[in-house]
Amino acid sequence: MPITVFSNFTEKDKDNAVERLISGSTPSQDFFLMVVLSILTATFGLLLNSSAVIIGSMLIAPILNPILSLSLGVIMSDYKVISRSFWTLTKSVLLSITAANIAALLFSTQFTSITPEIASRAQPSLTYVVIAIIAGLAASFALVKPQLSETLPGIAISVALIPPLATTGIGIAKLDWNLVSGSFLLFLVNAIGIVFASMITFSLMDFHAKRSAADKTISKEDRKILKDLKKAQKQ
Repeated sequence: MPITVFSNFTEKDKDNAVERLISGSTPSQDFFLMVVLSILTATFGLLLNSSAVIIGSMLIAPILNPILSLSLGVIMSDYKVISRSFWTLTKSVLLSITAANIAALLFSTQFTSITPEIASRAQPSLTYVVIAIIAGLAASFALVKPQLSETLPGIAISVALIPPLATTGIGIAKLDWNLVSGSFLLFLVNAIGIVFASMITFSLMDFHAKRSAADKTISKEDRKILKDLKKAQKQ
């Protein structure tokens, strides 16, 4: 049965999944704007100890896409996809920590204590590894099944990539290095768990032969970015 589940996809489904994933992880201004907005929302949610606000931040965060596309690149042995995804993810992490740090510094007089929501994001454990692996399997599977795509926001909430990064920025602002190390380790645990699980899923789905589809989508997205840059320069 497991083999049937992972092989019951058309080539068109796979092509569409590759295109959707590459497009969703394009290092565009819009992508990084959403990263900053989501991290600021998470930062204030953590400072206010509001789980509802934190959940909202995870719903608008696009950071899951470059993690999944990194896995896809490894499976396809496509250096272009790997380097592009790694660059997008690295820049997203640096932007996130910087934005959270600035926000925490600006409002340091209003929020002086470490809330329970902040503290909980600095305690990595084996349970988080299991959750990340399950979420990675679910995310990569749902990506290829169009009828399951609406479940992706829920999967993003379950694995919680943005709150640990926001906590890292808050920890730097408070010079709390235990908070910084614990929260960043939690992010790494979650990211590595997703990469590992999605690599297994993409491999079972036989995405090895989809390199040409990925490269074609990258070329198309790069042309879009170049076009937007030229348009911005004219303005």
